[in-house]
Amino acid sequence: MVTMVEFEDGAFSVDVSIVAEGLGMAPPLVLEGMREGRITSLCERGIDDDEGRYRLTFFSERRRFRVVVDRLGNVVQHLAIDFGDRGRPSPSSKSVS
Repeated sequence: MVTMVEFEDGAFSVDVSIVAEGLGMAPPLVLEGMREGRITSLCERGIDDDEGRYRLTFFSERRRFRVVVDRLGNVVQHLAIDFGDRGRPSPSSKSVS
């Protein structure tokens, strides 16, 4: 397993190059996008069977990059989804089966 997330004072720190790779963009563009609110993130803490794990998700206009880490910051899973020209679905949109 690879450690790419650090915990410090109750906060997560992820190297921008990791997020950039997951979102398919250059690191300076990630930093700019975060400052301007075009790139956002979400942190979720696992419960029950996932206790001790955290899911960190980064959103850009066209991609979503998700990393699941254990309590030591070791990556246990990662996934990037490219929504292409359609762009990322809005949070209010519902999928149809």
